[in-house]
Amino acid sequence: MRGRLAVIWAGPLLVSLGLLFWWLTRPGPPPTPAIPSDQMDYRLVPFAALEGWEQDEHGAALRAFLRSCERIGTWPADRRLSGRDGVAGNASDWTGVCRGARAVTPERPDQARRFFEQQFRAVAVHFGGQAAGLFTGYYEPLLQGSRVRGGNYTVPLYGRPKDLISVNLGDFSDRLEGQRIVGRVQGGRLRPYHERQRIAAGALADQGLEIVYVDDPVDAFFLQIQGSGRVRLAGGEEIRLGYSGGNGRRYFAIGRELIKRGILTKENVSMQSIRAWLAAHPVQARGVMDMNPSYVFFRELDGPGPIGAMGVALSPGRSIAVDHRLIPLGVPIWLQASHPAAELDGPEAPLRRLVLAQDTGGAIKGGVRGDLFWGHGARAAAIAGRMKNAGRWFLLLPRTLAERL
Repeated sequence: MRGRLAVIWAGPLLVSLGLLFWWLTRPGPPPTPAIPSDQMDYRLVPFAALEGWEQDEHGAALRAFLRSCERIGTWPADRRLSGRDGVAGNASDWTGVCRGARAVTPERPDQARRFFEQQFRAVAVHFGGQAAGLFTGYYEPLLQGSRVRGGNYTVPLYGRPKDLISVNLGDFSDRLEGQRIVGRVQGGRLRPYHERQRIAAGALADQGLEIVYVDDPVDAFFLQIQGSGRVRLAGGEEIRLGYSGGNGRRYFAIGRELIKRGILTKENVSMQSIRAWLAAHPVQARGVMDMNPSYVFFRELDGPGPIGAMGVALSPGRSIAVDHRLIPLGVPIWLQASHPAAELDGPEAPLRRLVLAQDTGGAIKGGVRGDLFWGHGARAAAIAGRMKNAGRWFLLLPRTLAERL
């Protein structure tokens, strides 16, 4: 009898549990599909939608664009510009606009503005569903150094090692276009290259790679972050160094670590505040800098510079570093952001100008993420070191390409 009653009692319980399970697992309305975090979206907009467009100095942008054209003109006609989705087409798609640019006089800004308006369409860029992103700045620093090691000059700046191998994965698979790996062959296998800590400890010493010795490890560290710079030698001569490759290790922003430790805050972290802490804590500084495993090698430059990843001399205030996997090198970009004043307590200033994607950087990741080159000198250093501002941008594409979107 007890067993029968248990069965009778369990029946409604099972039905109730079944209804509850159905209620919890019942099909609901189809979820709104999430936008992939790496999706690029392009939207045509009129030039009238670009804030401050008519007030810019378009002649200066035209000069920088002509440098892009010089480089693109050396590429095979079917070479695809970098960037996601082939949005910038091939080198041949730029032949007409580059020819037209050479017929324009940069000293006549109205003529330069009309050229861009007639030959291009503006395209708003969204990345992962977001129109806004982070914009920072970089510059060309000046270090003190010597051709020979001695005295205060003990920190080497290295040229590219002979055993450093860079592999373009796009040569092996179309799906991997734009991706590279760097390493060295060891035991018949390609392995990761030395990280910063090993190199700083002497892994490359006495191999004839030393270009020059400088007097400050912190200066050397920030030179690698900037990617290029100048070194003033004891006799007064200045040499210019440019990027010649990296060790392939992922860039780590040490400012993030100083924030984590409570030393700095998100509000006051900048190149200047990081440098000040490193200089005041030389014992801890080495360990903090070694947390960034990325290491940069240089080459001595002759002629104009610095040279960006596209292979052209950068134009102060007009060249910008981008994530070339997503944004094609060489293209004009209308930038709407702001930047700090050169004076420490000065107000921010609007940043509305036409720039050129002519460089890349290890910390530049994302479809709305740029690093504006400010040039050389104290003013450039002051602005670049504190710039970390939100903004958005618009690609300028030749009309024939824009109409395919």
